[in-house]
Amino acid sequence: MQGLAWLERERIVAKPGFNRWLVPPAALAIHLCIGMAYGFSVFWLPLSRSLGGETSLACPGLTLGQALTTTSCDWRVSDLVWIYTLFFVVLGSSAALFGGWLEKAGPRKAGLVSMVCWCGGMCLSAFGVASHQLWIMWLGSGLIGGIGLGLGYISPVSTLIKWFPDRRGMATGMAIMGFGGGAMIGSPLADLLMKHFTGAGSPGVWQTFLVMAAGYAVFMTAGALGYRVPPAGWRPEGWTPPATTKLIATRSVHLKDAHKTPQFWLIWSVLLLNVSASIGIIGVASPMLQEVFAGKLIGLPEVGFLALDDAGKKAAASAGAGFVGLISLFNIGGRFFWASSSDRLGRKTTYAAMLALGLLLYGLVAPGSAGTSLAVFIAAFCIIASMYGGGFSTVPAYLADIFGPQFVGAIHGRLLTAWSTAGVLGPFIVTTIRDRKIAEGVARETIYGPIFLILAGLMAVGFLANLMVRPVNAKWLMDDADETAQAGPDTGHGGIGKGSLAAAALPWTVVLIPIAWGVWMTLTKTAALFK
Repeated sequence: MQGLAWLERERIVAKPGFNRWLVPPAALAIHLCIGMAYGFSVFWLPLSRSLGGETSLACPGLTLGQALTTTSCDWRVSDLVWIYTLFFVVLGSSAALFGGWLEKAGPRKAGLVSMVCWCGGMCLSAFGVASHQLWIMWLGSGLIGGIGLGLGYISPVSTLIKWFPDRRGMATGMAIMGFGGGAMIGSPLADLLMKHFTGAGSPGVWQTFLVMAAGYAVFMTAGALGYRVPPAGWRPEGWTPPATTKLIATRSVHLKDAHKTPQFWLIWSVLLLNVSASIGIIGVASPMLQEVFAGKLIGLPEVGFLALDDAGKKAAASAGAGFVGLISLFNIGGRFFWASSSDRLGRKTTYAAMLALGLLLYGLVAPGSAGTSLAVFIAAFCIIASMYGGGFSTVPAYLADIFGPQFVGAIHGRLLTAWSTAGVLGPFIVTTIRDRKIAEGVARETIYGPIFLILAGLMAVGFLANLMVRPVNAKWLMDDADETAQAGPDTGHGGIGKGSLAAAALPWTVVLIPIAWGVWMTLTKTAALFK
């Protein structure tokens, strides 16, 4: 279509004078919006009372199938949480399915499609809330929104790696940090909007969806339009590739061959195990802290969780919310810290450090968790949360090292099926064991010890898988002629990419202001943990 030619990849090749530091804030603008997927839990309780008002209008014996279409019963939180599961299953699936298309279409077109799916899905969900049809919410945010998540998540990866061959880890860490920070901004914003719109028997959710979708559409569109790709063969002026190392490929592996190599499946396993060992426990962080430490959180060290009165439980819940906020900050910071560190340490060494440290920390807190110092317990899980984020942000650079930069966006998309799998496996392990122990009458403060040991085992297996990663067999590497044909002619430097971070101050300011607000709101809530 001639009218949409401005979306084509060849139309966004950077011209002389373009500053490469303009690309990371464009990526952040998209990731900060789609990262609200982590914060959708802020809607569950209001939605569970959308008909009944202060108390849920419950229907005993309601099945999940009936919940999808009922207009006379309030939804249960367990019905709504399926949207969260759909987010990450569809994210991985769509990233794998459309990754090859993205490499051809370019990040601008993919970013705009992501905006349409994510914001359109929220608008459809608003209609589902207003008409009280859960299946429409599943379709809108879960399925359509999940496709937007997948495309938006991988849209900047290949582009940033090509713009920053000298700092691959830092570049992807900056963008993927935004995905972790999306909930830090979106959750308190959604809470403020719902309080504003609440009234006349409505919890204000559908109105909040529409307002946030409109704001996200502006941010994501600006981000997509800000994308530029470097000319083929471009590299930063004055930079020369470092001396060849065994784990940094000098040529690329074609997308059609990457999944045929053992390296792909080893790194897939490393991501699966690292995420599985973290995502399940992060998902129950607040109740875990309250059940393990109970009265110790509020100055009553001898009182167990079940013995707390209503006031005590509310105070403990505030401490639990602060713990979740602290974990969120470490999740975000870890995405930048570990990925940037990998530029110096190497990706394999960085993953080895994360997995070994995770193994040690789970082993440290597993025996008699309630007897563990509260400060040690909190510190351990903050570090674990940082490595959860670090695993996501380091893996694109790891893939670029092993498979070359040419198809790294599409290869990364396929690798994210490990995330989809972990999003089911990790919570299944944690919730199944927790529920069984509770049903057996085991004391709440001791139910997590066996869980921590199993998660330590996952870290150990991931450590071994990472050790087995070796350079790709030369038979899978494209020859120079094929690589040039795929990338286009080498156009040299031409002054493109020159410039400093200061020269890109305006777009950076636009994305850093909401991040700063989100950090402030999170720290305010976290303060309850230390009262």
